[in-house]
Amino acid sequence: MSRPTTTNVKARTRGDVITLPAAELPTRWYNVLPDLPAPLAPPRSPATGNPVTPDELGRIFPPALIEQEMSQDRFIPIPEEVLAILAMWRPTPLVRARRLEAALGTPARIYYKHEGVSPSGSHKPNTAVPQAYFNRLHGIRRLTTETGAGQWGSALAFATRMFGMTCRVYMVRVSYDQKPYRRTFMRLFGAEVFASPSPHTASGRAILAKDPGSPGSLGIAISEAVEEAAGLPDTNYSLGSVLNHVLLHQTVIGQEAKRQLESVGETPDFIFGCHGGGSNFGGIALPFVPEVLAGAPIRAVAVEPDGCPSLTRGRFAFDYGDTAKLTPMVRMYTLGHDFMPPASHSGGLRYHGASPIVSALLEAGVIGAEAVAQGEVFRAAELFAHTEGIVPAPESAHAVAAVIRKAAELREEGREATILFSLSGHGLFDLGAYEAYLDGTLGDQGDQGEAIAAALAGLPQVRP
Repeated sequence: MSRPTTTNVKARTRGDVITLPAAELPTRWYNVLPDLPAPLAPPRSPATGNPVTPDELGRIFPPALIEQEMSQDRFIPIPEEVLAILAMWRPTPLVRARRLEAALGTPARIYYKHEGVSPSGSHKPNTAVPQAYFNRLHGIRRLTTETGAGQWGSALAFATRMFGMTCRVYMVRVSYDQKPYRRTFMRLFGAEVFASPSPHTASGRAILAKDPGSPGSLGIAISEAVEEAAGLPDTNYSLGSVLNHVLLHQTVIGQEAKRQLESVGETPDFIFGCHGGGSNFGGIALPFVPEVLAGAPIRAVAVEPDGCPSLTRGRFAFDYGDTAKLTPMVRMYTLGHDFMPPASHSGGLRYHGASPIVSALLEAGVIGAEAVAQGEVFRAAELFAHTEGIVPAPESAHAVAAVIRKAAELREEGREATILFSLSGHGLFDLGAYEAYLDGTLGDQGDQGEAIAAALAGLPQVRP
């Protein structure tokens, strides 16, 4: 929707690119927890089934992040040391996609928030930097983590290097094999990178014993990283999505986008973001939630792969965040912790569950969700590259596909609207996937109904 807006935002517009000066970098994170329609259910201990305690979380997380995970403060200050690093690339540009609009013949006005300009090429450093900072402040020298396609591992490798720390990354096997230059990027910043499942942990060895050729999953990689961190006093675990504090850190995206749109007199009618665990979608959408709850006609939609459709085909229930059942159980949309997503070129979206925040908003009808097939995703990515000159990450291209769907719908209706989406990262490390697409060897993943039903049958029984 286009509205006359009075604003003091000092945005600069150069052609179709809207930028904010460094002074407009958000200095506070927006915490959606106090604004949710109902409180989140407390996470449950995997050992006892009771609400998890701060001491249990303290085995793998520093006190500051545990506090942020549970905070009811609507705004949380961003430390100066974190701002200094974020300012290396933030605020990020907001771009009017006029060439895409013209190619689609749509009356919609399409804007994308370009998160691919960060040092590691995605939105992930927005939380990697504060996570490394708060761990280092607590005396932690080393972090373990998981990564799917490599965006998160790359971001944490960069962030730990900024604070003189080291990290070990368990990279999902299928992506480890598909994306060798992501491994190189992580190693360049000093990270150790292992394919997951690996022989280095008990949880990894257990999976390999059952299936030596396992393609891995984010759930398995999380198990390995958590297991290692819990057993070492100088090491903590760092998660790139799902948890409340991760989405909190990502709200700089939506805060900036809101200011940039205001500077040109726009408010979005539709917001799209790809969804795996929820960090990217939460980052672009959560700052608009107060307006939605107040009655603003804004529809935010999380877009996921149809091969791993946790939001559109999952169950809203308590489940473990990892395959080995080492992490707390949280109430979320889940396909079941045993669900093994089919191999795909969107490794960052191959997660069985979803953020409790995103799940609660979906359950309450505040946001929507849709799934797209891999072929449609890559066709959308190709059109975006041809028109806007940017090769999107396959994960990001899920949002592009949904935007194209909506723009075509608006064209058929003859209706104007403003669309905002997060371009969460570039795809220059994903050219192997694009080669498969261009060669005609990349297909859709098929229906996962039987696998989903089997995994959902194994959900834990959690007493109220």
